[in-house]
Amino acid sequence: MLTALEGLPLHVGNHGQAVGDLRDRLAALGLDAAGDPPRLFGPATEQAVRSFQAQRGLWVDGVCGPQTWEALVEAGQQLGERLLYRRIPMVRGDDVADLQRHLGGLGFDTGRVDGIFGDQTAKALADFQRNVGITVDAILGRATLAELLRLQTRTGADHQLVSGVRERESLRRAPRSLTELKVAVGHPGGLDAVAAAVSQALVVGGATVVTLLHPNGSRLAADANTASVDLYLGLRVNADQPGSATAYYEGFRYQSPGGRRLAELVQEIVPGILGLADHGAKGMSVAVLRETRMPAVVIELGPSWVVVQRATELANGLCQALAIWADTTWD
Repeated sequence: MLTALEGLPLHVGNHGQAVGDLRDRLAALGLDAAGDPPRLFGPATEQAVRSFQAQRGLWVDGVCGPQTWEALVEAGQQLGERLLYRRIPMVRGDDVADLQRHLGGLGFDTGRVDGIFGDQTAKALADFQRNVGITVDAILGRATLAELLRLQTRTGADHQLVSGVRERESLRRAPRSLTELKVAVGHPGGLDAVAAAVSQALVVGGATVVTLLHPNGSRLAADANTASVDLYLGLRVNADQPGSATAYYEGFRYQSPGGRRLAELVQEIVPGILGLADHGAKGMSVAVLRETRMPAVVIELGPSWVVVQRATELANGLCQALAIWADTTWD
């Protein structure tokens, strides 16, 4: 099967080899679209795509765009089937997440479990190799994997222990008031006035604010990382589901404690202020949440006219949530 696919996005009505490859990948994950004719993207394929998107914490629309396709490719990667090492672009996949959990369970800090082989994962792998007395090259090959699995079986360690402890320790050292926070307010477009209102309210409250705009979630995450902010606050309109929902990073059996806490606070305050249905806080693995190095949330709101007309109330509510979040005691 192909690892790169032309002709994206794929949606209902498409037909051909690309759809066949898509359906093969879905079937390999137990999501069969046999109700549709061969190589046709019909209702059964759409439902399979929706199910996959929901399972992987992606935006659910039933369309196979670049992020859904990349997630399908990642989901098919099994630990030990390929060499893992630091390169550009960075290696991604479920096998990388498995490596991160194994290393973390043995006390080697890869950072959050995100399925991305970056600098911290490379350093953790090299430290592991050095500690067990094998060639130190930061490459996961057969010999290193065998040693890793041998020790993991012997210790029975908690895969998420190190990364979870380190993130909570980082939160304990983080700014404890709104006036000390540096916040990125980001959106994919179409929300300039709302983002400006939120940014202004945060500045009035004493925070330092960086405003980010880009349709690509990976670019928003990269810009937030470059700006070295303490917190990422994303805005998104969901016209298909009126109400309020706030997403935080959760993926590969890992959950961001800082992101979840802020998402819950936002949902305690914002729906009531705007008079919207409360769809709750939810863990997701979309790029802007997965790739940011700080606690991050994305607030989904709809309909758009409510968001625009009540931007000031929204901004004040978010300031309140951030102030409470900054004052949180992290045990």
